[in-house]
Amino acid sequence: MKSEGWQWFEAGETDEPNAEVAEQPSLAITFARCFSTPEGKRVLQHLRAWTLERTLGPAASDAHLRYLEGQRQLVAHMLMLTAQGTLRS
Repeated sequence: MKSEGWQWFEAGETDEPNAEVAEQPSLAITFARCFSTPEGKRVLQHLRAWTLERTLGPAASDAHLRYLEGQRQLVAHMLMLTAQGTLRS
């Protein structure tokens, strides 16, 4: 069955934490262990600088802004899981 427009995307969109992540506390702990090393902290700092602390300027296209926002969402999710795992471990 083929969905029309963006309905397939909006149906799963929510402000609530991802239920799958909530059911798997070990995933957050795994992220914390991975990124608690000096190398892991360096990787997170690079990702944060490349996405969350980056600005594009007024000439950026809509597509480029959307692309960067997707990257920001991924990095923010990784940071959230790492923080949750640090609290649980």
